[in-house]
Amino acid sequence: MSGGTPIGGGHMRQRHSQGYASSGDDLEDDACSRLHQQSMPNPRARSWIEVIENVLWIASAAFIVYFGDRHCNLIYLLWYDDRIRRMPLYLGIAGAGLNVVYFLYTSMLAWGFRKPNEKWEASGSSVLPFLTLLGLVSFCLLSFALWPIWSFLTLPLVFTLFMACMVVSPYLMIGNLRSQNDVLRTD
Repeated sequence: MSGGTPIGGGHMRQRHSQGYASSGDDLEDDACSRLHQQSMPNPRARSWIEVIENVLWIASAAFIVYFGDRHCNLIYLLWYDDRIRRMPLYLGIAGAGLNVVYFLYTSMLAWGFRKPNEKWEASGSSVLPFLTLLGLVSFCLLSFALWPIWSFLTLPLVFTLFMACMVVSPYLMIGNLRSQNDVLRTD
């Protein structure tokens, strides 16, 4: 029982709202008819040190991709160079691809492509050890596949490429993925 004061011995309640008192219309409760705006939490502002770190990771990855082995770029190397061990390369790319697909899937769940009462943390946390192992195996396979090209420099180069992907991934969300709660009002 909401609002109003008891009248007639406490058996009946009357609303003292201007909307109800001024017209004879039977309006529904105002709290039920309002649109519920879910405010997105404001992301914390990045410090200039974090921005410089991100730019350095991305610039170093672009340098690696563009210059490759000093004779041709990395894309050409991956497609045509015979020094690369192909099977570990393909398995490493497949493992990294599975990691990306799972992280995109969980980010979609976190952004609202799920029912509000579901807990995505419980389902996501059970797979994290497997994904960590898959990421390490992918790193090792890619390092093994590319070792004939850069030898000992393969480890920091592959690590730099992985870090650049991690730095770029938060910026790849295009548009607002939250579900819209727009309800048509009839009054």
